Amino acid sequence: MQKKKILTGTIKRHPDGFGFFIPDDKEHPDVYIPRHSMEGIMTNDKVAVEVTPEKGGERFRGELDHVLSRGTKTVVGRFFKMNERTGLIRDEGKGWGQDLKIKIEDSMQAKDKELVAAEITSYPDDGKPFTGKVIEIIGDAMDPLTDLKRVIRANHIPLEFSKATLEEAEHFSEVPDEKDFKGRRDLRDKALITIDGATAKDFDDAVYVETLNEGFLLYVAIADVSHYVKIGTAIDKDAYERGTSVYMPNFVVPMLPEVLSNGLCSLNPHVPRLCLVAEMLFDFTGELVKSDFYEAVMESKARVTYGEAQEIIDGNEVEKHKHVKDHILRLSDLAKILMAKRFKEGSLDLEIPETELVIDGAGVPVDIQRSERLFAHRLIEEMMLAANVAVAKFLSSREIPALYRIHEPPNEMAIRTLEKYLANFGGKTKLGSGKLQKRLTKALEEFEGRPEAQILNILTLRSMSQAKYNMNNVGHFGLGFEFYTHFTSPIRRYPDLIVHRLLKTQVMPNSRYRLMSEDDLATAGTILSAAEQRSTKAERQVQSIKKARFMQKFIGQEFDGMISSVAKFGVFVLLREYDIDGLVRLDDLGGDRFEFDEENLRLVAKRSGFAYSIGDSIRIQVVAADPEQGQINFALAGLEKEEHDDARTPAERSASAVLKRLHGDKRPKDHISHGKKKHQDREFERGEKRADKKAGNKDFGKKKEFGKKNFREEGPDRFKQKPGKSKFFGDVRKDAPEGSSEKLRKVEKQYNLKPRQLDNEEKRGPDKSLLEMILGPERYREQVNGDAADKPKLSKKLMFAEQSKLRDNDDNSEKNSDSLKHRTPDRKDSKKRGKTENDRGGVRKARVSPGRGKGKAR
Repeated sequence: MQKKKILTGTIKRHPDGFGFFIPDDKEHPDVYIPRHSMEGIMTNDKVAVEVTPEKGGERFRGELDHVLSRGTKTVVGRFFKMNERTGLIRDEGKGWGQDLKIKIEDSMQAKDKELVAAEITSYPDDGKPFTGKVIEIIGDAMDPLTDLKRVIRANHIPLEFSKATLEEAEHFSEVPDEKDFKGRRDLRDKALITIDGATAKDFDDAVYVETLNEGFLLYVAIADVSHYVKIGTAIDKDAYERGTSVYMPNFVVPMLPEVLSNGLCSLNPHVPRLCLVAEMLFDFTGELVKSDFYEAVMESKARVTYGEAQEIIDGNEVEKHKHVKDHILRLSDLAKILMAKRFKEGSLDLEIPETELVIDGAGVPVDIQRSERLFAHRLIEEMMLAANVAVAKFLSSREIPALYRIHEPPNEMAIRTLEKYLANFGGKTKLGSGKLQKRLTKALEEFEGRPEAQILNILTLRSMSQAKYNMNNVGHFGLGFEFYTHFTSPIRRYPDLIVHRLLKTQVMPNSRYRLMSEDDLATAGTILSAAEQRSTKAERQVQSIKKARFMQKFIGQEFDGMISSVAKFGVFVLLREYDIDGLVRLDDLGGDRFEFDEENLRLVAKRSGFAYSIGDSIRIQVVAADPEQGQINFALAGLEKEEHDDARTPAERSASAVLKRLHGDKRPKDHISHGKKKHQDREFERGEKRADKKAGNKDFGKKKEFGKKNFREEGPDRFKQKPGKSKFFGDVRKDAPEGSSEKLRKVEKQYNLKPRQLDNEEKRGPDKSLLEMILGPERYREQVNGDAADKPKLSKKLMFAEQSKLRDNDDNSEKNSDSLKHRTPDRKDSKKRGKTENDRGGVRKARVSPGRGKGKAR
């Protein structure tokens, strides 16, 4: 008897109606929820589910027990006016499960198909209607200027500060009050400098190093945000709700009001600023000898960009920074020692190319540029890592409740999958023995300099668990640290602000700062981890939307790429030129039928045996780019494509699409195929027109009936088969599959369709009849077995309408499946992206090596 149990967790709804249950118990795998149990359930709903293990015990199915709480309060979508009294916002794969009904008086006079934000007023519980009211009109869905706001609203990111916060912010001055200097160490004589991106406006940190006989004395000065943002104030409440600043192309949603983030708290050059300092002594091997933490007042001696710092490190002169040249070179020396020590001890270093979107004033992406990774970036990263580790060790030594940045090792299944990837690429290193970080590093070093190295780095990153905030310290797997926290970015990350307050309880025991309870810290860790994930999801969505807009101008053009992922529905290809990926569906991989080889992670052609695997080089053609969904579709370059010209009827186009799916490029020239040369087809039509005109046909150019099908008279009679043999389907009676009933043959004859000829009965599978593909299994059985005797037989017109619906459903299913399984952060793999530390810098992809990407916190 299979043991059932009740678990609590959240739901992620698939556009096709089924869902996945993510248990609160992180040791338990995700659970499949069938469609019938998902009625009225939305993405992010908190639910209780009855879980049953399937055969084998590795997979689970669940049935909804009850809803604990609703996770969605507002939605974003296009408004459709249905009549004078009602309208609706369509789900369109967003995870609601049904359309949201809106009364016209609650629509704020939104125009048809206009993008709106709506508040849910009634959930579909116990037969209640799913209703809401419009609270904001965002604008035209196709306008690039609406991209950012749409994503911000859809992810429930607070855009405006509360009135109380704005009132509090008005009371801050532009410079600190000198009375606040009392009791602080004065570091204004130290050559502390900031090193940031060229476009940065908020400066959290400044650094300075001295060389002593014992080693290097490093000062890391961090903006003292906790001095200004006091617990319980409106500013503090808004900052906690946001959790982090959100960085998007040409736009930032700040955690703090600008008067603080870009002004009073920012370590701008040549002005006094309050700071919290981590002073650390390292010996010449990079070992931390001692550390000290205290409040101070400082004055930045220079605002240096990464590019300028790199010029100095490379030995070039930068005139305006001559006075800090020696300081930068000493920082460089220390960074090299710290970095070498970290990698030796097992820290992972996944080099993943970073790109930057160039957006014009109208919100249109005009270019995608690859960002250059400089040693100057690494220099600052090492200084920030050193400070974060020192603070974490200090808090742990005091045995007080604290908030750590943890990163758990990948699970066994992820390691096995990664081993398969490495083996498929020819790797020899096994991951099962020794320290996993070192084994991973050794395995990846085998591919250094090879084209597939980039893909393997990405796959390794995906295999990782997600870094998060937690009061229970388990270390940081990716960085290889036993103790780690976030201390260096309190202007843009609320966890750092918590750590500052906790640190001050120990170094300033008589101050106003107090310890947090374990319950409060646990809650904060959960809320702030979710806020970070929300921010990362929004940033990725904007990137996907803008990249889709960028690729619209390349539709029809060809690019070289590499397969980055393989799924049952197709392959994802990463373009070499732009680091953009898109989907090649099975239909666009050629005429063969493909099966997914899960064991070897590849798609294999049934007839030829040809396989598509991760890392394969491939040339593609851009066939579609949908900014609204943030999706890009490719096709294999060089394949002959069907031309859906206006002369063909919908029935002809639908049947042509089905035949292509069933038989690929091996279609008869006398059937619904464009295997003929284009000019031959046109000549045929011209000849028909001339003959009709000469004969004085009065109905020339109009539709006429061929049996029960509509055709254009001037087009070729593509559907009408001669009785008996067909070049493609064979003979009606002789070639019917063995065991077919007389009813089956009668129905197929009625619709002028025959079973597909295959080498043997085993290969027929679901494709033994085109009619079955068109009608679907249930309706097909009704027609064949006579279950539908009380129903009228399907006319050919209705039959092709059914087929057209099938085609549309297939396309939408693949698109939405792509959206759920690969593109969005809701699927399992998305949990494995962007898992490790990245303390600062420009917007870029996540990496294990700690970067400085704004919003990409490690």
